[in-house]
Amino acid sequence: MEKEGEKAYRAHCIVIPYPSQGHINPMFQFSKRIQHKGVKVTFVNTRFISKTITHTPSSTTSIALETISDGYDEGGIGQAESIQVYLDTFKKVGSQTLSNLVEKLNASGFPVNCIVYDAFMPWCLEVAKKFELLSAVFFTQSCAVNIIYYNVFRGLIKPPLKENDIFLLAPGLPPLEVQDLPSFVHHYGSYPAAFDMLVNQFCNIDEADWVLCNTFYELEPEAGDWLAKLWPLKTIGPTIPSMYLDKQFQDDKDYGFSIFKPNNEACMNWLNHKPKRSVVYVSFGSLAALGAEQMEELCWGLKASNCYFLWVVRASEEAKIPENFVEETSEKGLVVKWCLQLEVLANEAVGCFLTHCGWNSTLEALSLGVPMVAMPQWTDQSTNAKHIMDVWKVGIRVPMGEKGIVERDAIRDYVREVIEGDRRKEIQENAEKWRKLAKAAADEGGSSDKNINELVGKLFGDPNNDSF
Repeated sequence: MEKEGEKAYRAHCIVIPYPSQGHINPMFQFSKRIQHKGVKVTFVNTRFISKTITHTPSSTTSIALETISDGYDEGGIGQAESIQVYLDTFKKVGSQTLSNLVEKLNASGFPVNCIVYDAFMPWCLEVAKKFELLSAVFFTQSCAVNIIYYNVFRGLIKPPLKENDIFLLAPGLPPLEVQDLPSFVHHYGSYPAAFDMLVNQFCNIDEADWVLCNTFYELEPEAGDWLAKLWPLKTIGPTIPSMYLDKQFQDDKDYGFSIFKPNNEACMNWLNHKPKRSVVYVSFGSLAALGAEQMEELCWGLKASNCYFLWVVRASEEAKIPENFVEETSEKGLVVKWCLQLEVLANEAVGCFLTHCGWNSTLEALSLGVPMVAMPQWTDQSTNAKHIMDVWKVGIRVPMGEKGIVERDAIRDYVREVIEGDRRKEIQENAEKWRKLAKAAADEGGSSDKNINELVGKLFGDPNNDSF
C-alpha cells in the first residue's frame, strides 16, 4: 500500500473542482487536510487549466495530479461560444473522461472509493453512482449564500424581485434587502447560464453522502444548523494554508496553484518599510472587472485618502488606470499585477483590505484578523458584504452613488474610517475575535477538524473513529 511518510493510506478520493482559482484553492486545501489524515487524494483539473496554471512544488508534490477534459483543451471556457455551451460540453465530455480516469485509477492497484466534487458540477455525482462510490458535494460559498440559492431552487424566491422586498430566510440570518442578495438574483437575467448553474447546484444534492461547506461553524451557526436539517452538512473551513491558521502542517505555506505569476518580493519589501496597520491593501480577485469610470473613482479616492496603499491590478485591467496616476501616487502607493494575498494580509503593515468580498478573500481576512472595506461587484459578494458589516462587524460597505458606482469621496471617507476613524478600534477587536475562532475551528479538536475526522473515519469504514 502507498505511503505518505510512515502513514499508510486507507482510502482513496478523487477531488475535482470547477476550473477557476476561487474553486481550486479551497478544494486543494481540503485535499491536503484529508491526505494528512491518511486518505490518498487524486486532485483533478481540466487539461486546459493544468497547462496554464503554475504550481509550487513544495505544496503540490505529495498529492497526485490528474486531468480530465472539459471539451476545450486548448482554450477552456474562453474557447466556447457561450457559457451555456461550455457547461453543456463540460458535462458531456467531463462525465466520460472522469469515468475513464476512475477506471484507470481502479486498475492501478489502489481503487477509488469516493469522489469529492464541486457543487457547480452535479453531474459528477452520476459518475460516482455509476461506479458505486461514496460522494461528497463541496460548496465553495457560505452557508448563508447556499440558503439563498436553495430558496430560489425551491421557488420560494422568484426573480425578478421588487425593490422594496425584505427576505427573512432562516433563523440567525439578517433581514436581507434585494441589494443584499447575490447579483444573479437581484439583477435577474444578467447572466442566465450562470444563474442556472448556481441554482442547479441542488438538483441532486439529496443523493450525495455528504455536503461539505467552506466555512466554520462558529461563523454561521444558525445557517449551518438550518442546512444540517436538510442534508448531512459538514463545515470544514476555513480552507487556507495551515501556516496562516493552525500550523498543524509545517510545509503548508501557500495554496500551491496560481493562474497569475505573483510579484511578492517587491510587495513585501515595500510593506516592510511601512508603519503598522497603515496600509490599505486593494484587490478585486482573479475575475472581477471594474468599469472604466469605477476604476477612475477608485484611483482618486485612494489618492484623496492620503493612506498608503498596495493595489493589485491585473494586466487585463491596467489600461483603465488614469494617465499619470501611478506616478502621482508613487510616494504613497504601489500597484502590482498580482501577489500572494495571504502573505500580504498577514503582514503587520496592512491595516485594512479594500475588497470585492469574494468568499475566499473574505475568509482569508477573517482568518487573519484584517478589517475590510467592502466594494462588492457581482455573484455572492453583496451577501458577503452584508455579513461583514452587519453580522460579523469587521468592516464597512461603501455605498453606491446616484450613478450606480462607488464614488471617490465615499472611498476616501470609508478607507480613512477603517484605518484611523472612530470605529477602527471596535472593528479591529471584532476582526481579532474571528481570527481566534477561525484558528480554533481548524486546530486539533476544533469544529472543522472534528468534522473532517468524522468524514475520514467513515471513508475508512469506521464511523466512530474521530481521533487521528
